[in-house]
Amino acid sequence: MNERRTMIETERIYPGIRRQCTLLGVCRSGLYYTPSVETDKNLSIMRYLDAQYFKTPFYGERRLLSILRKEGYRINIKRLRRLMRTARWRTIYPKRRTTISIESARKYPYLLRELKAERSNQIWAIDITYIPMKRGFMYLFAIIDLYSRYVIDWSLSNTMTAEWCTSVSKEAISRYGKPEIINSDQGSQFTADSHIELLKSNGIQISMDGKGRAMDNIFIERLWRSVKQEYVYLNPCDTGQELWRGLDEYFRFYNKERVHQSIDNMTPEKVYNQLERAA
Repeated sequence: MNERRTMIETERIYPGIRRQCTLLGVCRSGLYYTPSVETDKNLSIMRYLDAQYFKTPFYGERRLLSILRKEGYRINIKRLRRLMRTARWRTIYPKRRTTISIESARKYPYLLRELKAERSNQIWAIDITYIPMKRGFMYLFAIIDLYSRYVIDWSLSNTMTAEWCTSVSKEAISRYGKPEIINSDQGSQFTADSHIELLKSNGIQISMDGKGRAMDNIFIERLWRSVKQEYVYLNPCDTGQELWRGLDEYFRFYNKERVHQSIDNMTPEKVYNQLERAA
């Protein structure tokens, strides 16, 4: 996906971006690196929330409202709830055992509770996170192989759409082969018909985190922590293009150079590629 994206010419009038994306099989929503904008005050609150999440992911809206007001922010609960949704804050709390309602009919059970990843392309995890910038923000979507910690693919967009996520997932499957299971949260992007049908048509088992259980997808949550603490917070970007180039370099480092204790101090790429040598 990343190589195809760099082939697209955005300055020439013909052929248009729509036609180029169609020919290359790239989702247009992942090409527009214009950051989404909020007021300076809202951006400040969202950056605070993003950093605070790694310290206290168990805080709910009332605790957050209290500490924000102590920090000097003038904010009410309605505004905070909207900014929490925009910044992708997901409070961690014990899942209640209740009957599944009709509105949850598109949700799928969590399949990883007693399952151990033993090989590459057995389990992929997918998720979206909020990326703060100097002026505005963007969303980052990534796919990670749980056995090797290898980042299969990633993409930036200024909106969270099912089309965007489905396009990136489809491209990853075509390039790397289909996994046995894909795990996600219960977000609308992953419960949309287009994404569900993509997985079903490829015979992929669908696993979803329980509501309020962000740590069900712990491995990709750790990836977000690494990305933000090792790159994003240290290198605030002015433009979307600058952010894309920086993340491209970081993910190359993450896959090819950064060792992980959980995989015997090897790199994700080396562990993932054992699949090819064994085949």
